[in-house]
Amino acid sequence: MKTYATLLKLHKLSETSLIVEWSTAERGRVRTVAKGARQPKSPFAGKLDLFFHCEILIHESQKSDLHTLKELSLENPRLNIRASYAQTLAAAYFSQLFCAVAEVEIASTELYDLLERALNFLAEKDINLRAVLHFEKQLATILGLDLREAAPIQALSQVISHIPAQREELLERSF
Repeated sequence: MKTYATLLKLHKLSETSLIVEWSTAERGRVRTVAKGARQPKSPFAGKLDLFFHCEILIHESQKSDLHTLKELSLENPRLNIRASYAQTLAAAYFSQLFCAVAEVEIASTELYDLLERALNFLAEKDINLRAVLHFEKQLATILGLDLREAAPIQALSQVISHIPAQREELLERSF
């Protein structure tokens, strides 16, 4: 399967390999193993980092939801997200919210598009309170939550086991 994806999480699998979690439009959250990615001469060297937008080629597993990453080409590294701690914190918060509601291997174009728009915004503009609240409201709306009697974050807290800790720090630091 070939698709565009945004890198959400990296985990060490072995001395040489990583587990990489992606956001995709076609398959929702997808988990892959990047064999040899931790080796200096790996074809993945310098291409696997948080929030990078890539075109990836995956060999799908028939036995589990952990597939093999075969190839990737970096489309947009979104380097400006790393321009400040607040930008990185906001990207982490948005990604954590996404992971809390997006299911593995279940496509949701709306969720994917929301996260892509948010990360692209952070790559171009400074984070602000309005952007955080907008993301939360859009996420609650996509999930079909009733916002007539509760703020979006309150509605989200009823369906997510815990709101990511980045939110509190982000609000304290940025606004």
